[in-house]
Amino acid sequence: MTEKEVQLLGFEKQVEDDPQFPFYYYSYKVVDGFELISNANDELKEDEGWYVDFFESDPIIRFHKFEEVQSLINLLEKRVIK
Repeated sequence: MTEKEVQLLGFEKQVEDDPQFPFYYYSYKVVDGFELISNANDELKEDEGWYVDFFESDPIIRFHKFEEVQSLINLLEKRVIK
């Protein structure tokens, strides 16, 4: 994915202001305790681009395609009971 696609999905930019190693990443909170998180800008690889993981899942569950993440978010948001 591109950074623009991550933004279009509604992910919020999270900036880490470490003076020696500043970086940022994106997160999307579905509900408390259930969040999607992108790789950080300082971890980007040309052949991989941006991707999204479930936060703190073991094993890691990763998505690389915009359409898959969009479908996942739509499905999850529809199932949230408020």
